[in-house]
Amino acid sequence: KNNHKVTTAITLTVLLRPLGGIIFGLLSDRYGRKWPLIFNLLIIAAFSLASARVQTFEQFLAVRSLFGIGMGGIWGLATATSLENMPAPARGLFSGFVQQGYPAGYILAATINIVWVNHSGDWRILFYFGAGLSAAAAAFRLALPESPLFLQLKAQKQATRSTVGPVKAFIAEFKWLAKNCTGRLIYAILIVVALSFMAHASQDVYPLILQKSKGLSAYQSSVATIVGSCGAVIGSIIAGYVSQYLGRRLTVAVYAALAGLLIPAWMLPTTFSGLAAGVFFLQAMVQGVGGILPAMLQEMAPAHHRASFPGIAHQTGVMITACSAQIITTIGDHHQIPNPQYVPGGKEPETIPDYPKVSAVFLAIVVVYTLLVVIFGRYDSSPDLGASGEDTSSVPSSSEDEARSSDDKVIAENDGSAPAGDLEQQKAATARPYDPRGY
Repeated sequence: KNNHKVTTAITLTVLLRPLGGIIFGLLSDRYGRKWPLIFNLLIIAAFSLASARVQTFEQFLAVRSLFGIGMGGIWGLATATSLENMPAPARGLFSGFVQQGYPAGYILAATINIVWVNHSGDWRILFYFGAGLSAAAAAFRLALPESPLFLQLKAQKQATRSTVGPVKAFIAEFKWLAKNCTGRLIYAILIVVALSFMAHASQDVYPLILQKSKGLSAYQSSVATIVGSCGAVIGSIIAGYVSQYLGRRLTVAVYAALAGLLIPAWMLPTTFSGLAAGVFFLQAMVQGVGGILPAMLQEMAPAHHRASFPGIAHQTGVMITACSAQIITTIGDHHQIPNPQYVPGGKEPETIPDYPKVSAVFLAIVVVYTLLVVIFGRYDSSPDLGASGEDTSSVPSSSEDEARSSDDKVIAENDGSAPAGDLEQQKAATARPYDPRGY
């Protein structure tokens, strides 16, 4: 199929991911981290397998759309499973390990593409591998216990809610999240937009730049992108660790600024070694920023929505930035430069789109936007993810009634035993502490 139809398949997948974040996130917040994640992984495995077996492009579009819903659920569930029980001093480091799954997965896919797909010509191998890996992850999760912190929160939640049907409860919890966390969710989405735009700007068109503008072969281009992904893996882990000492926002600002400074080293070289070195260090900075994201969103999330809040924020931000490649290619197509591979009478055109300059300028703009968001935005977080946080007491009611006022909750929690004059102290004790490490 032509590039437009391939882009349509990718776009449909991305557009439906927020729906998966809502559905599977709320299911996980209500029923646990274990079984919703297992079900989510099995759905991804099934639709990956179906993607390899369809016979028409229309069937492929339908399957990939459903795959997008399943894919949208994974990130929020995975971060909640990985980080909510993690001791606070280790959360930054393991946040980097969680996020490096993205570049690590790319390395696996690119290696399979080079070793098997290019030789056999069978593109279905990638989908078979993806289905098997997802099924194996589901089996591994089956062997692990439920999240202890979720069980603690669930017990507390059951003591304060009315017994209603699951559909009404699902709707009520979504309404509570939308009503009480709108500002926090918007800021989380703005952060994800910044980090996702950085990733797209530095990755989407880069293989095309290497081949068309730099004259590298398809094999050299694949190797260079793998080298960049290796830098991303290392940078993600190191940045997560560093954020435990510098703070989440300051580390994001430092890594984003370093990414901006590395743009010339990323785009100007003309040799394979120079380009590989440039993309290695740039991706270490870009994905270093991404390595802090899971911890940031977990610490921003309400206690009872640690799967849905990060999932919705992440997938909505990713959806917004899905147009990155189209922006770069559209602008680049209107700015032509001489083709270094042009030979009179040959097959190569005399001019080519100026994707290198457009990508560099676009990434520089995104870096500035990222700095503005993390420096001037209000990062309301809680390094303590235990059941004593603010939103643990603010349990969303599963009935159609509004939640009780915070004063009533404080009195109810103390069974009326505390003097009325201590009300403000009680409320302060139940409030989420502001994270002094935030900036």
